[in-house]
Amino acid sequence: MKEPGLSKIDVVILCGGKGERLKEVVKDKPKPMAEVGGRPFLDILIKPLEGYGFRRFILCAGYKGEMIRNYYAGKHGSSQILTLLENKPLGTGGALKNAESVVKSNPFLVANGDSLCPIDYSKFAEFHFEKKALYSMAVVKMPGNQDGGLVSVDDQWRIMRFNEKAKSEKAGYVNAGVYFLDRKIFEVIEGGKKTSLERDIFPRLIGKNFYGYLAGNKLTDIGTPARYAKAREDLNNAI
Repeated sequence: MKEPGLSKIDVVILCGGKGERLKEVVKDKPKPMAEVGGRPFLDILIKPLEGYGFRRFILCAGYKGEMIRNYYAGKHGSSQILTLLENKPLGTGGALKNAESVVKSNPFLVANGDSLCPIDYSKFAEFHFEKKALYSMAVVKMPGNQDGGLVSVDDQWRIMRFNEKAKSEKAGYVNAGVYFLDRKIFEVIEGGKKTSLERDIFPRLIGKNFYGYLAGNKLTDIGTPARYAKAREDLNNAI
């Protein structure tokens, strides 16, 4: 498959979760709209993607999704930002399936709307095409006592095992929440049903040209009050 320029690759951002664990500090808005440095976290997520040339964004919004839609409806610039609203909670997999009809490119990029990882997207895309991968997951090397999606790879960076929300005392690779995916992924996800990419879909892709791309050792997420506070501190200093 010929590698397209990043401006031709759609970006799907999954931002439909309720953020139950964050409600005590972010009460009146969806989690991806939580403010960091006076801006919604989504803005901070989208800006570096635009810097690498991505120009078409599809926001899969659920809880209080109208706030996301209204905010980006008023944005003007060189990027196209579409917001899809869920009629019912669909999970990360169901939300992605819901976007099938509006995703134009193959492959396309998917990113979680509540986490941020510094990634060289040009190198990530190059890796994806050089491996002739169907699916590529950005991973970060993290110390022990992590509770993210633990990823095991072989010496060719093929993903051999994926264990969502597992705890490990040892250092290892963790899902960074960013993926290059072939449109074949839509054949694996049942429509109209609440489905988790991490729990239901990714384990089924093992052995099907599914690769891990080492993005570094830095991952920021805003999923809990403590992590949100740390993200605000780190990102405020960086802005």
